[in-house]
Amino acid sequence: MERGQSIGGGGAESTTGIVHRSSVPRRPIWPTIDGPLGLSDEESLSYARRFFKFGFLLLPWLWAVNCFYFWPVLRHSPAFPRIHHYVVRSAIGFAVFTVLLGSWALTFAIGGESLFGPVWKQLVMYNVAEKFGLTGWY
Repeated sequence: MERGQSIGGGGAESTTGIVHRSSVPRRPIWPTIDGPLGLSDEESLSYARRFFKFGFLLLPWLWAVNCFYFWPVLRHSPAFPRIHHYVVRSAIGFAVFTVLLGSWALTFAIGGESLFGPVWKQLVMYNVAEKFGLTGWY
């Protein structure tokens, strides 16, 4: 809207205004949190793909690294359609892994012997020294 154009439907209540353009130029959007010091688009695609695939090799913390390092891709998804695919799936994979690990840990921490019964003594690892007779000083 330029100077002199009315805002609204016209009539007595309409006012004239000026377009408020930001004097600060828009910053370029980079695929990594490093900004201009980071990777190029092709390198970013390669790294995002590697982090995603290696996350399946029992290294789900790489999914978290992928989400952190490519945080701008998660925030500005239309700008990086090829990388976005891997980063979003890494976020989903890490969320699923976190829920499963948290459920497992809470099951053992809260349930314990009351949940597992006599099998509990075989499941826990804190009595390994007792099993092998390593608790006494000889």
